[in-house]
Amino acid sequence: VTDSPSEALLLESRLVKRHLPRYNVRLRDDRSYPYIRVTNEPYPRVERTRRIVRDGSHYFGPYTTPGAVNAAMSTIRRLFAFRTCDLQIAPEQRAIERPCLLFHLKRCQGPCTGEVTVADYRQELIGVEHLLAGRTRPAIAALRERMERASDGEAFEDAARLRDAIGALEQTFEAQRVPTSGRPDEDVLGLARRGGAAAIACFQVRDSALVGREVHRLEAGEASDAEVLAAFIGQHYARAGDVPPSVATAVPVDDADLAALLATARPGGMEFRVPLRGDRVRLLRLAERNAEERLIRGAAEEDADRARADAALAALVNALKLDAPPARIECADVSTIQGAFTVSSLVVAIDGQPTPKEYRRFKIKEVDQQDDFAAHREALRRRFARATRAGERAGQAEEEAWGRPDLLVIDGGRGQVSAAAAELDAAGVEVTLIGLAKEREEIWVRGATSPINLPATDPGLRLLQRLRDEAHRFAIGYHRTLRSRAATESRLDAIRGLGPARRKALLRRFGSAAGVAAAPLDEIAALPGIGPALATRILEELGAGGR
Repeated sequence: VTDSPSEALLLESRLVKRHLPRYNVRLRDDRSYPYIRVTNEPYPRVERTRRIVRDGSHYFGPYTTPGAVNAAMSTIRRLFAFRTCDLQIAPEQRAIERPCLLFHLKRCQGPCTGEVTVADYRQELIGVEHLLAGRTRPAIAALRERMERASDGEAFEDAARLRDAIGALEQTFEAQRVPTSGRPDEDVLGLARRGGAAAIACFQVRDSALVGREVHRLEAGEASDAEVLAAFIGQHYARAGDVPPSVATAVPVDDADLAALLATARPGGMEFRVPLRGDRVRLLRLAERNAEERLIRGAAEEDADRARADAALAALVNALKLDAPPARIECADVSTIQGAFTVSSLVVAIDGQPTPKEYRRFKIKEVDQQDDFAAHREALRRRFARATRAGERAGQAEEEAWGRPDLLVIDGGRGQVSAAAAELDAAGVEVTLIGLAKEREEIWVRGATSPINLPATDPGLRLLQRLRDEAHRFAIGYHRTLRSRAATESRLDAIRGLGPARRKALLRRFGSAAGVAAAPLDEIAALPGIGPALATRILEELGAGGR
């Protein structure tokens, strides 16, 4: 039970994303999309993110690919000077001894020097936000004002650079202009369908210029066109950073429910309209052609991926003398540095395709030295023990709870395979087990006295290499996370009232707990969020031990 229709709609959106019901319309590539965030700080940062937090920050996106985010960041970094660091900077107070390279390259105003007012810094950010929102004319006006200030101050080199940037933006703006018979700020959604698959092309018109195009694929089932569009609008704009006042579609959508769902995203309300004639109809048809092309291309890509996966599985059946293609392949790897922060990863391919939601990782607890054999044994023991417990709790068989692998791959040679086999025997698990040795890419089958050598072009070998490399990447990522976490742990962690953000600010300013203990009280107290009382407690609790 919820308190309002809008809460019910938001809950439905979250549950659809979590449980993926078969007959609900959902985005095929539903994941955390990248955004650009302008933070809510005295001196805002401009950064990439995949999480939206309602903390007063401004979000722009979502962008469909990381490449699109990088291109946008590159453009605004060339045109505007802003900070990307995560220093805690109080208004007009020096936060660091020397500013970074971006300050000297005139890519950052250097608020860390304490010589930039909040008002001056935010003036620059106005242009950034205008450009990210697609409002090119106000962004050009902000750049022109900077150019005139630079010229008045006889900074002619800066003025010339800004002049060239303005010219490039004006050319781009003119090239993007679309006929203005429709709304100046509007998204145009073109829908295309093929069977149960659908695609929606979103053309973003801002300030009468076509500033962005995105194409999203959906699983539509038997839903009507209006239901597909309504589901997309609800899911897309509920998390979008830039929500337009108007959306144009080819068929009417139920705007009452959508208005309730999007009331937070667009407090002023959204208009949903169906253009019947004129330039917007032509733009709508163009969006539909883009969506159709994406559907055709996506189907071809899926067919090619499926063909490659089938060929790889067939090659493995032939090479390993399997009874059937392995529907579920698991690949394990171990990562460590001289026995420290040892971790194991387990990546999964279902029907020959890597399936990240099935990946698992283990922090090795029983091995305190560099011993890959023992680490593999512990990881496999925990993997199958956990699967059995999960199955018992759910009243299911083990293979229904976690999925029993048809093929288990170990990153290593004969020794690693023998160690893994011993652990599987002890656990009473029967599964086809092989190892892939790095140096010669040899395949060691459990119990074999010689390896299998496949040609470098063999599709089965390529699939195993891909999974081995993915397991290595996944393990290295977790290993680095643990190392980084340990590097920031110190005696500061035990001080009451000193949370992660304040600890981070102290370590960045003074380098270590010893550096904090040796610092003057007033310098510690001057950091944002510290103050005299907490600074006194920090020095008292560190005492001589901090040194």
